[in-house]
Amino acid sequence: MNGRITKVWAQEILDSRGNPTVAVTITLNNFITATSMVPSGASTGENEALELRDGDKKRYGGKGTLKAVANVNTTIAPKLIGLDPTRQVEIDRMMLEMDGTPMKSKLGANALLGVSMAVARVAAIDSNLPLYQYLGGTGANIIACPMMNILNGGKHADSSVDLQEFMVMPVGAPTFAEALRYGAETFHALKKILSKKGYATGVGDEGGFAPNLKSNDEACEVILEAIKDAGYQAGKDIVLALDPAASSFWENGSYNLAKSGQGKKTTDDMLALFKTWVDKYFVRSIEDGLAENDWAGFAKMTSQMGEKTQIVGDDLFVTNTKFVERGIREKSANAVLIKLNQIGTVTETVETIQMCRRAGWNYVISHRSGETEDAFIADFSVAMGGGQIKTGSACRSERIAKYNRLMAIEAELGKAAVFRNPFTK
Repeated sequence: MNGRITKVWAQEILDSRGNPTVAVTITLNNFITATSMVPSGASTGENEALELRDGDKKRYGGKGTLKAVANVNTTIAPKLIGLDPTRQVEIDRMMLEMDGTPMKSKLGANALLGVSMAVARVAAIDSNLPLYQYLGGTGANIIACPMMNILNGGKHADSSVDLQEFMVMPVGAPTFAEALRYGAETFHALKKILSKKGYATGVGDEGGFAPNLKSNDEACEVILEAIKDAGYQAGKDIVLALDPAASSFWENGSYNLAKSGQGKKTTDDMLALFKTWVDKYFVRSIEDGLAENDWAGFAKMTSQMGEKTQIVGDDLFVTNTKFVERGIREKSANAVLIKLNQIGTVTETVETIQMCRRAGWNYVISHRSGETEDAFIADFSVAMGGGQIKTGSACRSERIAKYNRLMAIEAELGKAAVFRNPFTK
């Protein structure tokens, strides 16, 4: 017989930016205990589930999470006592009914997700299974290819770069451990190049460099230079992935590339720019290349570029089946960024992934810019078998925790582990 929940306890903790977030600990009657920590985003879509904050300006500038913590401890916890934690779907649905709002605005997505993740983790321990196997079954063996954010612009940097994230994907590596080495060596080569050029080498929220580069093109060029200096071949060993976060520079009906001085551009202008970069800089994935409400533009982008490039919707879909269903119908993309805290429960996240699978779409399990040492998404990426994870650069321990966990899973699986180029059919 499985253990039963005897205690659910939440507390306010700090994320990697020093802002409050929520941690939830669940204890069973056999004394098994598990804790989960909820991440927090900076670049958020307007349709994301609500991250409940206190609003008290005298405390953490209004960002406190004591309301969400209280919602767990006084509202959710009593309803979970005595329940079997393996009943994940039932527990998640019960919490959704208790909240009763489309955006989780009553209890807070951070309250719901903290409980949902802790339920999964304590059930895995009680079942004597690693989390990836508990959630994904005995066939869970695909280790995700990392999208390593090594250079930042946009809202993540004070520079002349409009695009938010420039990432490397070591698609040509034979194993995850080797892929991580390819990425880390490229990251260190990039630091040397930036230093030699007189650029700053401090890192941003996700561990990527944020130098004051001259243009968007220079960002791609220095990364290609770093790939070469690290001893790898761009396009074969390592490809580029971009997250322009275009909603951040969408102004009054046009895309304003003000930081780089490239001026205002139409959707067609942006697509022409991306097409050039795909060929010139070995770009294989573009996330949020257009604004979150430019549905027609996304459909055009997918039609024109989808054969060669992964078109990822993040703000467009916010891990929500309602928006993904529309995207599938309108052929708005061919991949979805998956963030647990955009939707609020493990069950809803899995439902979104299942929808992607049915449509033959790719999906990328993703961190947030405000992270914790919790490596839940590493196990989750293996459980879901999508083959791609976005969890930051090759530095900052809250990012490395996920990579180290993936290396441990790969070692644990041994010869059963599969690492492959996610763009090879």
